[in-house]
Amino acid sequence: MKKRLWRIIIGGVVLLGAALLPINNPWIGLALFIISYIIVGGDVVLMALRNIIKGNVFDENFLMSLATIGAFFVGEYPEAVAVMLFYQVGELFQSYAVAQSRKSISSLMDIRPDYANVKRGDEIETIDPEEVQIGDIIVIKPGEKVPLDGKVIEGNSMLDTTALTGESVPREIETGDDILSGCINMNGVLTVEVTKEFGESTVSKILDLVENASSKKSNSERFITKFARYYTPIVVIIAVILAFAPPLLVKGQEFSDWIYRALNFLVVSCPCALVISIPLSFFGGIGGASKKGILVKGSNYLEALAKTEIVVFDKTGTLTKGVFTVQEVEPQGISKEELLELAAFAESYSNHPISISLKNAYGKNIDNTRIANVEEVSGHGVIAEIDGKSVAVGNAKLMDKQNVSYSKEKLIGTVVHVAVDQQYMGYILIADELKPDAKQAIHDLKSAGIKQLVMLTGDNKEVANKVAEDLGIDKVYSELLPTNKVEKLEEIFQSKSQKGKLSFVGDGINDAPVLARADIGMAMGGLGSDAAIEAADIVIMTDEPSKIATAMKISKKTLTIANQNTMFAIGVKIIVLILSALGLATMWAAVFADVGVTVIAIINSFRALNVKKLQ
Repeated sequence: MKKRLWRIIIGGVVLLGAALLPINNPWIGLALFIISYIIVGGDVVLMALRNIIKGNVFDENFLMSLATIGAFFVGEYPEAVAVMLFYQVGELFQSYAVAQSRKSISSLMDIRPDYANVKRGDEIETIDPEEVQIGDIIVIKPGEKVPLDGKVIEGNSMLDTTALTGESVPREIETGDDILSGCINMNGVLTVEVTKEFGESTVSKILDLVENASSKKSNSERFITKFARYYTPIVVIIAVILAFAPPLLVKGQEFSDWIYRALNFLVVSCPCALVISIPLSFFGGIGGASKKGILVKGSNYLEALAKTEIVVFDKTGTLTKGVFTVQEVEPQGISKEELLELAAFAESYSNHPISISLKNAYGKNIDNTRIANVEEVSGHGVIAEIDGKSVAVGNAKLMDKQNVSYSKEKLIGTVVHVAVDQQYMGYILIADELKPDAKQAIHDLKSAGIKQLVMLTGDNKEVANKVAEDLGIDKVYSELLPTNKVEKLEEIFQSKSQKGKLSFVGDGINDAPVLARADIGMAMGGLGSDAAIEAADIVIMTDEPSKIATAMKISKKTLTIANQNTMFAIGVKIIVLILSALGLATMWAAVFADVGVTVIAIINSFRALNVKKLQ
């Protein structure tokens, strides 16, 4: 880019000297114009020659070379150099715009770790992350990048997850937590057991997504590529006819006049604005989405997202946290604290998610000396001796088995009953918790004009209906196996229009077939399974369902910008092409129709990068 800038400056100075200085000898003036032309456009002419040798004749380099060299032959020296100069200015703008777009995406490349500190006995060995094996222990010091996915076995710290998720607020992590590669350790020293090899780690997968995103073109980009392929040779043929037919067929017509018109025609016809600005718009959209923690695997998916009519959700881990938490504690004859204590003590030896949620809700150290004779009753619950008393903690089946009269109130969630010496002490309600922004996500999608919101889940009917009702989801299908989800998706496909798209949002391994089947598959990338992320077309690294609407806003904005550029470029070119053929447009008008339109389209494309206001 710097070389082009210097060529423009030096060539421009020589051009001004040739045009403004009082030079009596015309040959010296011509020499200065030629020198200026070579400085500014020598690389374009060379590129045109190389492409002709390779068989790629009709490109913008050929058009610009033909038009400007032709202008020299008809004596329009200043215009010939000026056209090439402004063309190079347009190319400079393009290079800058692409660099800016790439910067927002390539900033993700900074998450690639350079090394890993592997603990070998009492020694710390620094090696390439690709050489680290599953089960190895690594040490991450303050300020270092997390090189591989793993589980923290010692230490606590704050993590900077900006590059990974787009979140500016640091995330706290402690012993027992999972840690994702690509984050930056901010303060404490962390000892981590590696759970994935580098090739399967989060950072590696993200880099792969980013590097391959530009290879999947949108329909708009494919159209422009095909358009330019046929459009350019047709334009050259028309220009040749325009240059020679009128003076040969009509008496009194000057060759120089019609050649000049044909040269204008060629300059105008250069499809730079379309070829450059359309891909740049989508590239900017992908870069803007990455700033929000949304990774789009290709511009074709970004374009399709703008046409979404139906959004189908998985429930657990997508709209809900996927973590059981205590929602209600209803004691009978004792306090809430005592009821929780009995349940937590009885479940203290179990690693079942329900047991963990009870212990988390209790939140205190458990004195194991008070517990004896723990018996786990499969499919029912636990019976344990606590302080010499028999405590039964479990479902309704366990209460029936213990001949305990219990509350049979219909509740949404998992009900854990507690009885002491066969006397009922109350129940604890455990349920999956909605994500904080789930309701906002549904509201935003409805506001964005999504026609139908559907939820597919393997959960029971009561729980599924309650979640759908709380969030305002239009339809819900519950108690589905993974194969049933695909079948239901096929049914839902029938209710969309021919041009409309269906998006599915999920996070689990059982969602992979549905993600792959949907027009656009969106995966929750922070906590989602590898299979789901692999099958998805768009990955939301923050695990926030509200980012779905943000992604759609970005896609619609990007598509609008691409369409604006297309209509503006074609509209201006058609007008100036007609004027050029009629001899009513000078080469300066032709320069505007080519370089000016390209620069305006490129500047307009920059807007796709601006996503600050899109929430």
